Amino acid sequence: MIENTIMLVVSFVLFGVKALAFLDTLGRPAQVYPAADKQTKNFWLLVLGLFLVAHMLFWYPINLLNLIGTIAALVYVLDVRPTVRSLTSS
Repeated sequence: MIENTIMLVVSFVLFGVKALAFLDTLGRPAQVYPAADKQTKNFWLLVLGLFLVAHMLFWYPINLLNLIGTIAALVYVLDVRPTVRSLTSS
């Protein structure tokens, strides 16, 4: 019972990280990504969108697709987003 609750909470948190990364990508202009020396906006939309859908299909957080998707979302949130954000906010 406790394990199921913990896994559900972890799954919701990881889903939220992926959704945040995907929605943030949608709101950024495409020309900023190459200017920030990052992959293109279409690349990030494809990667983050596919892993977001995969998370909806395979809800269990400790599965290979969800782990890879979480890493991709964390790379976006911790590396790409701050760089792109600094170029769009000025």
